[in-house]
Parts: sequence; structure tokens; C-alpha cells
Amino acid sequence: MKKILITGGAGFIGSNLVLSLKDKFEIYVLDNLDPQIHGENIEESYTYKSIKNNCNFIHGDVRKKNDWIKVLDCGIDTIVHLAAQTGTGQSMYEATNYTNSNCIGTTILGDLLQKYDSIEKIILASSRSIYGEGKYLDSLGNVVFPNSRNSKDLDKGIYDCLDPKTGTPLILQPTDEDSKIQPISTYALTKFFQENYLENTCKAKNITFFGLRFQNVYGPGQSLKNPYTGIISIFSQRIKKGQDVFIFEDGNESRDFVYVLDVISALNSAVEYDSLTNQILNVGFGKPTSVFEVASTLQNLIGVECKLIKNSAYRIGDIRHNFADITKIENTFGFEPKFDLYTGLGHFVNWLNTQSEEPDLYLKSLSELKQKGLLK
Repeated sequence: MKKILITGGAGFIGSNLVLSLKDKFEIYVLDNLDPQIHGENIEESYTYKSIKNNCNFIHGDVRKKNDWIKVLDCGIDTIVHLAAQTGTGQSMYEATNYTNSNCIGTTILGDLLQKYDSIEKIILASSRSIYGEGKYLDSLGNVVFPNSRNSKDLDKGIYDCLDPKTGTPLILQPTDEDSKIQPISTYALTKFFQENYLENTCKAKNITFFGLRFQNVYGPGQSLKNPYTGIISIFSQRIKKGQDVFIFEDGNESRDFVYVLDVISALNSAVEYDSLTNQILNVGFGKPTSVFEVASTLQNLIGVECKLIKNSAYRIGDIRHNFADITKIENTFGFEPKFDLYTGLGHFVNWLNTQSEEPDLYLKSLSELKQKGLLK
């Protein structure tokens, strides 16, 4: 039976992947059980409890060479590298932490590949954040990749990306894998580094490499403790308590929300794909949804009245829109997302209702962003 290592395997995506592969492979998990994600009481962590009897669990850190060696000595065939610090806003004032986890942790693996001939494949969880604003058309139908929006426009309530020649909003397009790379946060820079480093390292060693650029992943099991990532978990907890929900800008900013089991389907395909190849693939639902629509849908599903407040605030470095062109992964794996947003949020809310109430750290996280000059 092949042996698969899942770094970050006790997290949201990793735990779902463990459960999907446990009957086909011998699973090893390397995870540091970060309290920001799992809470201080690890034994009560939802995702850790779900996997601890379904894998060979090693409590370790990708930033420590000896922890990598401990698990790679087991004769690993495939590595799914999910372990990372995530969150664009927090990454801007904890850059050293993000760089150590995401970049140094990955280069330690690269250094060790010379020693371990059993490794045949590495799959990286990358991110749509590396595209920045992504792909648009101007008023003449030309493809353009706009730069970051400027504070002067945002202060005036001009949130859309504008055609510099006409001043009219650019026309949003699905972002494909050949689109311009424009990382505008430390987190995005680290994910792009991981992609480039592993792709080149694997190519030199004839190791199959997949870089999967995830859009906004959501679903049962996502951290309810981490206030720096996941508007769905943040919004839902505040709605459930009847608290006001604060929505940045005018609420029309949009993202591509992809249900966790669709992401697991893509990861399973990458794990089982036999051909030696280096591929970068988008993983998303393939349609944009506004942030206000997400909040409104959650409110309807949860059934608690609260105020959805568009407060015109904005975060430095946030993008306006982005959604994935998933043609390439459809053609490569036959990938087809099965969960529309309403269905996926319904499953998430049903799970949320089984969970204990968590302390609300969201306002504290906003205060930190404001103190750092990243929230206006």
C-alpha cells in the first residue's frame, strides 16, 4: 500500500483529505496543531479528533528539519503539502512568521528530496491570491490585468477597477492559469514562491508536481477559532448570536467560493493521476458571488435577525473580484464541482449548529488591522 504524507493534515482541508484516502493508502500526517486554528485544548479540536484514529499522526512542524526526517523515514511515496500560515491581512504584519512557515518550511523539504528516492509526487495547496485582481476586459475588449486599487479612489467610494482611458469599470473575466501573477500580500508572495520552488525542484528530480490554486474554500470543519481567515465562519458566528455583520466596501466585491468536498475531489484526482507531469491548476466553483449575497444567504439559512452593515471600510491590499477559469482542471481530471453555494452553505450551517459557541475574536482582529494601518 502506498504511503502518503499530508502536511497540515489536521486542518480543515487536510482532515477531509485524510478521511477520503484512509481506505486506499497508508496515511501519515505532520501537523503542529497551531492554537490559532485548533484552540488551546487540542483534544477538543474538531478536525484533530476526526483523524487521530485514521492516520499515523506526528505532532511536528515543517520549519523543523528533524520533524520532516521523522516522517520521510517512513518511506513516503506522495506528499500533499497543505501546511501553511494563511490569511492575507495578518500576513502583512507577521511577515517573518508567514515566510518561515511557508517558504523555509518548503525549502527544507526540497533539501531533503536528495535523500529520499521513494518520493514520486508532490501536490501543493497554492492560492488564487497570487493573481491579485485577476483578468478583465477594457472598453475595447482587450484583456487587461489591473494593478491594485489606490486609496484615493477607495476613500471616495470608488471600489471597481477602472479603465484608465475611459474611467469606466473594467469587465470581469474568469482568471485562467496563464493570467498575470500579481501577488499583493505577503501570504500571496509565499504561495507563489512555493509554486516556483517546488515546480523547479521536482522537475530536476523527475518528481510529479501539481500546484493547485484554491479559491475560497468553505464547509463543515473550517476553523471557527481563527478570526483572520474565512468570512463564512466569521459571518455565520455573528449572525447566530444576532450580532451586526460588518461588510467591507459596498458588499458587491466578489469571490469564487468552492465547497470543501469539491476541493477534496480535485486533490484525490491529483493523488491518483499516474502520468509524470508538472501542472498548475485552478480549483474553484467557477462563478463569482458577492460578499453581501453570502452574508444574506447565511442569514436566511441560520434564521436569526441581525443587521448586515455595509460600512464602506476597506482593507489595504484587498482585491475587488476574482473567480477561476476551471477549464484546465476539467480537461485534466474531468473535475466538475458538485456543490453550489446555497447547498454548500446549508451543509455548513447544519454542522455549525452542532458546534459549541466560540469566543468572538473578530473585532479584535479588525482592531489589530487598524492599528497596523491596514484597515481604513
